[in-house]
Amino acid sequence: MALSVALIEPRIPPNTGNIARLCAATDVPLHLIGPLGFAIDDAEVRRAGLDYWPHVDLWVHPDWFAFRDAVSRERCLYFSANATRSFRDAPYRANSCLVFGNETEGMPARILEKHPDRCFRIPMRRGLRSLNLATAAGIVLYEALRHTGGAARADFE
Repeated sequence: MALSVALIEPRIPPNTGNIARLCAATDVPLHLIGPLGFAIDDAEVRRAGLDYWPHVDLWVHPDWFAFRDAVSRERCLYFSANATRSFRDAPYRANSCLVFGNETEGMPARILEKHPDRCFRIPMRRGLRSLNLATAAGIVLYEALRHTGGAARADFE
């Protein structure tokens, strides 16, 4: 099992396209958890992902329960502006699944409440709501790759 990224009910097509491009560039699987706020073949999603889509190991789950059946809870690390611990302190493993909430609602409260020890945030200036989802995914994914040695692979250079 490899490091992977999961998006819960993403809403903005270009964000998902940019994250798909990030996953293609880092050879990391992408899980999209529905319901999605757009169709995968939406022109904006495709345009943001450029011609990287054939290189994305894409998994589409119709809902949270289907995702939970496919990915074990122990692999999941959750990232939210509402968490208290820094993403730098997350226990990244080579098989971690980096889970992000959507652009409008963020991480569902039930996850923050049920798994506080597995929830992390990217520190930022007080008074700002959050970072762009694609930016946050990039920051966290490269930190996870750094921790797991994934970014040192020869094919990344």
